[in-house]
Amino acid sequence: MSDPYDLVVIGGGSAGLTAARTAGRLGARVLLAERERLGGDCLWTGCVPSKALLHVAAQVHAARGAGRYGLHPRPHGRADSAAALGHVRQAIAEIEPHDSVEALRPLGVEVVHGAAEFTGPRGLRVGGRELAFRYALIATGSAPALVPVPGLAESQPLTSDTVWGLEELPERLVVLGGGPIGCELGQAFARLGSRVTVVEAAERLLPREEPRASHLLRERLESEGVSVRTGWAAEKAEQGALVGPGGKLPYDVLLAVTGRRATVQGLCVEAAHVEVDEHGNIRTDKRLRTTNPRVYAAGDVTGLSAFTHLGGVQGSAAAAHALLGVRRRLDYAAVPSVTYTDPEVARVGPTEDEAREKYGGKVRVRTLRHDRVDRAVVEGRTEGFTTLVLGPRGRIVGATVVAPRAGETIAHLAAAVRGGWTASRYAATVHPYPSWTDGPWHAALEEVYARLAAPRTRWITSAVLSARRKLRR
Repeated sequence: MSDPYDLVVIGGGSAGLTAARTAGRLGARVLLAERERLGGDCLWTGCVPSKALLHVAAQVHAARGAGRYGLHPRPHGRADSAAALGHVRQAIAEIEPHDSVEALRPLGVEVVHGAAEFTGPRGLRVGGRELAFRYALIATGSAPALVPVPGLAESQPLTSDTVWGLEELPERLVVLGGGPIGCELGQAFARLGSRVTVVEAAERLLPREEPRASHLLRERLESEGVSVRTGWAAEKAEQGALVGPGGKLPYDVLLAVTGRRATVQGLCVEAAHVEVDEHGNIRTDKRLRTTNPRVYAAGDVTGLSAFTHLGGVQGSAAAAHALLGVRRRLDYAAVPSVTYTDPEVARVGPTEDEAREKYGGKVRVRTLRHDRVDRAVVEGRTEGFTTLVLGPRGRIVGATVVAPRAGETIAHLAAAVRGGWTASRYAATVHPYPSWTDGPWHAALEEVYARLAAPRTRWITSAVLSARRKLRR
């Protein structure tokens, strides 16, 4: 067995790569073990391919709608499958070098390909080698999980991992699951020419978002020809049909996007004295240490989040704490999320209902329709809205934005939530005009104006004005 590595990272996705880069830049002796391809789900089957496909679908949709401006779009029909999927593969190919062995080597990161398994509290076997470590980080991510519907596994549905193997657009696509992934891929395939049905067991799409956002997105999907069925719990799956309330939903391709589970199989975590919880996630404390203080965990495998951006932050924080003892506070209350449909649905912090449950009567909510946002007016996209959730002392604790650029707009709101900004402070920040950030800015202004109109405030301002008039005489 070789001399101990300062840090061994298991898994080359967002969390693992960021941890390895951080440790390498700190001058540590680092080994990264990856059983398949560097880049993880985000690069190969998640964020990158899905957003590339959404981009192609948006271009097709825009071309079909160009007739209103006197242009001559191509007739309605199915998009070229090879061209659409070719763009997806090209996007992956252009980003992949950033996560390659060649990119990591200058940072001092050694990469070993192969399945890793713990041999003890401070030992690991990978690629036929026995390794010792001072610290280790588990960043093995997650994998699609099927709901327990009779016949579903036997019907071999596609998942968010395997859908990219399609060579042709399906004529009839049924998407099981109306969460972010289901809505994104459902809209994309519908715009490319498939007949899409999205089914969701909950009473609305995106059940974790503001109800108004869910209803608005449903209206948009249905206006584009997507059949949406909510409160529809699948009873069983047959070859070529999904059976539920009201009968069968026939399909040529079934896409199941109903959740994910932590990937811990084969790691032999028990040998390292690392425990998992009742959901199969690695147990961690506030510093991301497992039940073995020499072993950390970050990313999807912890069950704390399924966001790529949070996984990277966790990986960096875990590496810094393990190697240097740096205690970096992770603020999970200010982690933004985005569903990249058209319009995008972005949120940070609690929804209105969640905030009222936490803070009770101390919550104020300010919602602004986007017919008040000039950028939305000039682009003909006024259907969206901005909601600010204000907690104790008027601080912004949450926000939702539904708009074409909501993913970019929510970033500044995430900073406001993390910084404990009030609506007044947000309104006092200069924003570019005309931009989609006018939505949150105007919503904050409305809260300021409402406070100015309050009887007590009005009495004070009137008294000050009266006094100043007297001083000027």
